[in-house]
Amino acid sequence: MRRTIGFVAALLIAVALAGEAGAQFGGDARAPVVVTPDSERSYRIALQRFADVSTSPRASRSVDFRAALADALEFSSVFAVIDEKAFLGPEVTGSLEGGPPVVCSDWTQIGADGLVQGEVAVVEGRLGVAVRVWDAVRCKDVIRRRYSQEASKNPAIVARRVADDIVEAFVGVRGVSGTEIAFVSDRGGNKEIYVANADGSDARAATANRSINNFPSWSSDGDSIAYTSYRFENRPLLFLSSRGRRRPGRLLTGNDRAQYRGVFGPSGRTLALVVSTGTAPDLFLSRDDGTNLRRLTRTRSIEVSPTWSPDGERLAFVSDRTGSPHVYMMHRDGSNVKRLTFDGSYNTSPSWSPDGRWIAYETRVGGQFDIWLIDPDGSVNVPLITHPRSDEGPAWAPDSRKLVFSSTRRGRADLYVVDLDGSNLRRLTQGAGNNTSPAWGPYPK
Repeated sequence: MRRTIGFVAALLIAVALAGEAGAQFGGDARAPVVVTPDSERSYRIALQRFADVSTSPRASRSVDFRAALADALEFSSVFAVIDEKAFLGPEVTGSLEGGPPVVCSDWTQIGADGLVQGEVAVVEGRLGVAVRVWDAVRCKDVIRRRYSQEASKNPAIVARRVADDIVEAFVGVRGVSGTEIAFVSDRGGNKEIYVANADGSDARAATANRSINNFPSWSSDGDSIAYTSYRFENRPLLFLSSRGRRRPGRLLTGNDRAQYRGVFGPSGRTLALVVSTGTAPDLFLSRDDGTNLRRLTRTRSIEVSPTWSPDGERLAFVSDRTGSPHVYMMHRDGSNVKRLTFDGSYNTSPSWSPDGRWIAYETRVGGQFDIWLIDPDGSVNVPLITHPRSDEGPAWAPDSRKLVFSSTRRGRADLYVVDLDGSNLRRLTQGAGNNTSPAWGPYPK
């Protein structure tokens, strides 16, 4: 990956300015951004193999769970898991209750900031996991918790929950290994919507209409995905896929205009829409069921790619009203339109971070696209990912510490994740068609 030298310096300037420059549209000063470019991970953690206390023990169950938990902790980019061959203390948890005391010096001597102990058991068809997590430096436990799920389910599911809680205990923000990513893939021959775990595992189809489907957008509760499909009369219309709380099917029923995109607002009760008005697409708002349609923009230009501010009061979007596509911002009622990007001649696909600090977008450089970051008042504008092949469609993780994007750097389009500082690039999809238009889902309820 080719990095721009000025990126780190620009971000450090942004940190210095954060205490001085209040957000132009909100009035609140932004919290400092922690930047650790290309550095080692923040914490080293020792992970014991969990004791299997089932009535019919199976030794590999503990090993399987440890491997899944280690993978989830590594995915966080917060922890590096220490090889158990380096342990001075026990490799296997003895007992969480009444067992030998933890000798913290055994763990700090090998550089461990944290220690994870645990027990697993299968009782009456359920997998139970008990976890105790230590801050080895202070020699104090920070988590004592029990988890449970059906034994028939993949143990990695509960391992991701444990990992995300450990991340929160150490850095104050929940981890994202238990979240999901929706995306578009033609791996089956048609462009369908797929959903995968945040690490790219267990990809499964969310649509199977054998048409062209695009632009998935998650509801805030993770129940539904709005998407564009050509399944009806080969025209772009909006549809909803639901896990049960919302009624699936077509949105904007009775409206036969071309509908190019729908994006759920933070509350989940409102959609920002891109709908044709006859000459060019404009931006609209509606309720989450597609009713109460209200027009926001009235220009002869193309207005597309809406993305919500975390408080739901503003929208960033793309318009070519000055002759080429640039990122703009406005209030949710369509007022106070402001141009945000001035660098480059073709800027599109904005995505507002959940913490409100940054808007990621793609900009054309030569014949390909790079991903840049700009803050909402436009004072800091820096590259995040640059590469001779195109990197497109950035979308934020719910913790605002990672982004997912699509790249053709290996030929076909694949999904990648990267940390906010541009480090820890990781490929999610491999050898399965073209994978584009990622949308990172919310925290599971």
